[in-house]
Amino acid sequence: MNPSSTQRNILTVTQLNRATNQLLEEHFLSVLVEGEISNLAQPSSGHLYFSLKDANAQVRCAMFRTQQRRLGFKPENGKQVVVKAQVSLYEPRGDFQLIVDHIEEAGDGALRRAFDALKLKLSEEGLFDTANKQSLPALPKTIGVITSPSGAAIHDILTVLRRRFAAIPVIIYPVAVQGNNAKYEIARAIALANEHQQCDVLILGRGGGSLEDLWAFNEEIVARAIFASAIPIISAVGHETDFTIADFVADLRAATPSAAAEHATPDQQEWLSRFVYLEAQLQHQLQRKLSQKQQSLAWLTKRLQQQHPGQKLARNAQRLDELELRLNQAMQAILRHGKHLVEAKLATLWQYSPVITINNYKQKQDYLSKRLITVTRHKLENLNQRLLTQSQTLHAVSPLATLNRGYALVIHQPSGQIIRSIKQLRPGDKVETRLAEGRFTSQISVIDRGEVQN
Repeated sequence: MNPSSTQRNILTVTQLNRATNQLLEEHFLSVLVEGEISNLAQPSSGHLYFSLKDANAQVRCAMFRTQQRRLGFKPENGKQVVVKAQVSLYEPRGDFQLIVDHIEEAGDGALRRAFDALKLKLSEEGLFDTANKQSLPALPKTIGVITSPSGAAIHDILTVLRRRFAAIPVIIYPVAVQGNNAKYEIARAIALANEHQQCDVLILGRGGGSLEDLWAFNEEIVARAIFASAIPIISAVGHETDFTIADFVADLRAATPSAAAEHATPDQQEWLSRFVYLEAQLQHQLQRKLSQKQQSLAWLTKRLQQQHPGQKLARNAQRLDELELRLNQAMQAILRHGKHLVEAKLATLWQYSPVITINNYKQKQDYLSKRLITVTRHKLENLNQRLLTQSQTLHAVSPLATLNRGYALVIHQPSGQIIRSIKQLRPGDKVETRLAEGRFTSQISVIDRGEVQN
């Protein structure tokens, strides 16, 4: 070894890669990188490995399985994405790589995903339900237009409104229709129109553009402002093929701003023709009604002349007196009949009074009670006599009576068997002898098996 080499700081490959990795991780805490996915692989471990490339370079990327739960789409080769990652170095191979924490689609892909998510959310809440849609006024007193004052949409709307019905006033609520503040301005304009209550219908619109250009009309704050509006709103955003969240929430969706103006106003020529027709109909109806009233007046005048009201009043008064008299007579007859009916019912009821029956049953109950007591007493005396006889008989055959005559009862210990034969005993056995008064225990020492002499 060259002695001078001890003076140099020589690193191993592992040390170099580790130091490089630490330097990268300390310098790049977290970065956002946009590029196209390529070389996508997902082994059995569930981790994702891919390259992120642009026109001039590429970098290796790794995304661990635990981070994939927050993915809102399926990564595929060729998709343009933005990744949030930590810059790192794979030390075993010395490969520069990104450890990815999150992936989202870039450009229209991310916007489209956000659009679909908000559309589903608002639909489930009922903001698109037909039952919540308001009807447009047939002839609005004032029309409000919420749009950019410098765009082509306002020119198209005003041109159609002047052509269709120039007499209807128009209030313009100028707002930005693109940019970060557009959604707030649109929501405030809708709230302002509802606060002032000057308009019968609102047109919300702008010209065509990309999904990003129209994004202000896909914001949740705008959708909820439209839904909360007490004034009917016509949405006219973009071209016929463009659909926004505002279109689904609005009370009516028009294909273009010009079409929205068509929907908001009636055709003045049609209305003028209808007015002329209604005027003629009104004159005809008035003339017919006047003629009918004149005929009716002539007929009533003739009848009044033929029959003076005073005579009719006198006849009616006499008829009224007659009816009053008949009514009083009828009421007296009804009362008399009712009184007789009540008296007859009372007499019948007294005949079937339960008092007599109750007294009879009470006497019978007293007799039966006394009889029951006598029979019960006699029965008890018979039972007592039988009990006394049975007790005497039981005492005569009782072993205790036998013991009183001088006999004894011998019981083997500890088996408790009664000794009836000398064959049950063995020398050394213990027996208990019971007498009429008390008992004693003894032990067998001698057994004599000779015959017992009577």
